[in-house]
Amino acid sequence: MIIRSTSSVQVGIDASRAVRARRTGTERYSLEIIRHLLALPEAAGHRFRLYAQTQPPVTPEQPFWGDPRVEVCVLPARRLWTHTALAWEVARRRPDVLFVPSHVIPFLPPVLLPPAVVTLHDVGYRRFPAAHTASQRLYLDISTRWSSSVARQVIAPSQATAQDLTRFYATPAAKIQVIYEAAEIYRGDAENAEKNSALPPRIPRLRGEKTPYALYVGTIQPRKNLARLIDAYALLVQRHGIDWDLVIAGGRGWLGDQFQSQVAGLGLGERVHFPGYVADEALPALWRGALFFAFPSLYEGFGLPVLEAQEMGVAVMTSNNSSLPEVAGDAALLVDPNDVEAIADAMLRLSRDEALRQELIAKGYENVNRFSWEKAARETLAVLEAAARKDR
Repeated sequence: MIIRSTSSVQVGIDASRAVRARRTGTERYSLEIIRHLLALPEAAGHRFRLYAQTQPPVTPEQPFWGDPRVEVCVLPARRLWTHTALAWEVARRRPDVLFVPSHVIPFLPPVLLPPAVVTLHDVGYRRFPAAHTASQRLYLDISTRWSSSVARQVIAPSQATAQDLTRFYATPAAKIQVIYEAAEIYRGDAENAEKNSALPPRIPRLRGEKTPYALYVGTIQPRKNLARLIDAYALLVQRHGIDWDLVIAGGRGWLGDQFQSQVAGLGLGERVHFPGYVADEALPALWRGALFFAFPSLYEGFGLPVLEAQEMGVAVMTSNNSSLPEVAGDAALLVDPNDVEAIADAMLRLSRDEALRQELIAKGYENVNRFSWEKAARETLAVLEAAARKDR
């Protein structure tokens, strides 16, 4: 149901994650939800104040420029930006509603805090504490507890995350709105199509120009279950002499260095490739060259790369836990992420069964139609308008 505003609303948005040059899942979500909020006809009468730590770059993809409804508020601060610069600004110039799409609500006395809506993406640190430092776990726990407590409404990207918030933080189900994300692959314009059709220079020094590869895209960290993925690949090399490589693309997270050592120890340095973070404009060529997508993550609040793979026509293998079955639908091979043999078996099937691959590709195209950034933005706007009205 669309809730239409009868008066103009001043929407303040923490855009600090949206303007980052290197974007992972939460940064991508922040940018896309802001971009699509501004594009909604229903939002034409509203005003938007976007808070950032630094001046956003002037690029075609940024929604901040040339819109008379938008005020970009740059708030420099070296440390604790949310709880110092942003907190001071929203208390001093109070918007009708504050939206925090990818971070934490400022620590302010409730009397000074505007009506707030926050997106809480996951509580993976509760399920897999070993994947985070002690200080990270403490901050995430405190900030999530605070945000879920003081927010007028909480947006969760999946039913799985909504259930986790109720389980770990007793967030009332009535306070949580599940709003799915969507895939938005950067394809570039026609002028740059030829340039974007080639693999990025760091993608892989493959053994032959047409060597196929399985692909992982995401942060390089233990929670993504890369150790078992590499072990499964090693089993296939040893047992079946497979002729395809493995590309593990993404920026390094905490404890991310261990996987290259693991690969070296297995003698797979020429078969497993770590190109690092791949910029948005280079991703389409990376997806197009993949034999299949391997994403046996231990936990995901949404699992956006699964949809990106499906949108790009790549067959998917992913985990049977958390939000991943919810997002992948019937368009993926689901495996127990703790079972190396199961991961290896699924990878082997996808590399050898062309009929299965084509079936999953076709189902993937259908599955992504369930998700839309426009729909997500429309549902988010309804939540923001309702939160603003409660304070009037």
